[in-house]
Amino acid sequence: MKNQYNPQMPSTGYDQADYAALMGSNIAPSLAENKQMHFDSAEDASIFFARELDYIKSKSYDKIYPEFSALNNFPITHEVPEGAETMTYYSYEKTGMAAIISNYATDLPRADVKGSPTTAYVKSIGDSYGYSIQEMRASRMAGKSLDTRKAEAARYAIDRKTNEIAFAGDKEHKLMGMLSSDNNIPLYTLATVETKTSWKEKSAAEILADINGMFAYQSRITQDVERADTLALPPAAYIDISTRQIPNTGYTVKKFLMENAPYLKNIISAPELSAENKATNPYGVDVAMLYTNSADKFSLEIPMAFYQYPLQNRNLEVIVPCEERVAGIVLYYPLSALLAVGV
Repeated sequence: MKNQYNPQMPSTGYDQADYAALMGSNIAPSLAENKQMHFDSAEDASIFFARELDYIKSKSYDKIYPEFSALNNFPITHEVPEGAETMTYYSYEKTGMAAIISNYATDLPRADVKGSPTTAYVKSIGDSYGYSIQEMRASRMAGKSLDTRKAEAARYAIDRKTNEIAFAGDKEHKLMGMLSSDNNIPLYTLATVETKTSWKEKSAAEILADINGMFAYQSRITQDVERADTLALPPAAYIDISTRQIPNTGYTVKKFLMENAPYLKNIISAPELSAENKATNPYGVDVAMLYTNSADKFSLEIPMAFYQYPLQNRNLEVIVPCEERVAGIVLYYPLSALLAVGV
């Protein structure tokens, strides 16, 4: 059957489970009985709306929300089976050293990797959306597709919760985030100017000194093994360094850093680090985060990406349940990141 109301929608193919659920409900027969709906049979109505739902589901999968900093700027992995309840990983520390040896030495110094296990829990995030029989009637009679914004809202809500977990974790459900208090990421103490650490109170030179100090501190505590490449800042601090001029140079702080900081590849604005964003920032003040953007160092583990189940019939409406399974932040090398509280 060709979809005359939405030429962009594929004319063949639909989720067989959705079609079966519609055929098993009282919705399709009631639509077919209405002569104004122009359906030849309940099967015809079921096929039409199964295709509508297939289009809506596909569109919600494609939707991207760039404001979610973790989903766009953190490494994301799907290594854990979706049926797992927990996962165990190791945080590693290199140990040992080499030495000059004789030709027949038997006491070679031992180099190794020391790891401590951490158990992460896998939890489900869920919501749903649906359409009433009247919404189906209205869309068909008006020659318009069903409103895709419901599916997009369901996707948005799950992405938003995943993003919150990536930053703040969820202590109640034992999920770790980059700003969780128990993740072993070191804290850098910012220099004070008249008892204040905020960058808006500092000069361009003092801001550069703070950032250089963060890199130097990470280098010192890791013996220059870790070299972070990404600096995430609250929007106010990001705008400040993007416009703050370094006197007599023609450079802003941001431009100077991007051209001269030896390891820095990216500076990003992350609203989740603002003091006002209490859902993602447990510190209550602006936070800067320096990290290595590599799945070898850490990742946001999502065992099961956003999934929409076949529709369920509930009286005079159809409901589409949605689910995602997350394990939060998996931090293999805690010293590859650094937090500065109070920028």
